[in-house]
Amino acid sequence: MNELIEALKRVNPKIDYENETGLVSNKIIDSIDMTSILAELEETFDIEIDMEYIVPENFDSVQAMWDMIQELRD
Repeated sequence: MNELIEALKRVNPKIDYENETGLVSNKIIDSIDMTSILAELEETFDIEIDMEYIVPENFDSVQAMWDMIQELRD
């Protein structure tokens, strides 16, 4: 999970990813951040994130993103 946090900090180092649980629902990340996060995750973890996975629940927290990444890796 540290690799995920490092990847997210490359997108926006000002966000407290470790403690925030409403990244999308509380509008902490915007559409530009989201686009960058998608690209960063796909590159870092060698995954492809299909449209069906691009929902707020999968990006509201680091744990949610980590769970999605693990699912996509399987």
